[in-house]
Amino acid sequence: MQAIVNISLKEGVLDPQGRAISHSLNDLGFNEVSDVRVGKQILLEIDETDPARLRQRVARMCETLLSNTV
Repeated sequence: MQAIVNISLKEGVLDPQGRAISHSLNDLGFNEVSDVRVGKQILLEIDETDPARLRQRVARMCETLLSNTV
């Protein structure tokens, strides 16, 4: 099965990359863009057939390695 993990900054944390993209889009005339947040997406191929077990294992992976809880 495949699992998708989306990683983004917490609300309130400054996103300089997103801010730079937002300013560039505005400079190019895309004034309707008011905010940009940059993140990552991880695609995991996991040998698991039970969706509940898959969610549990992926949650554990995120808690252990893929997230920064600070």
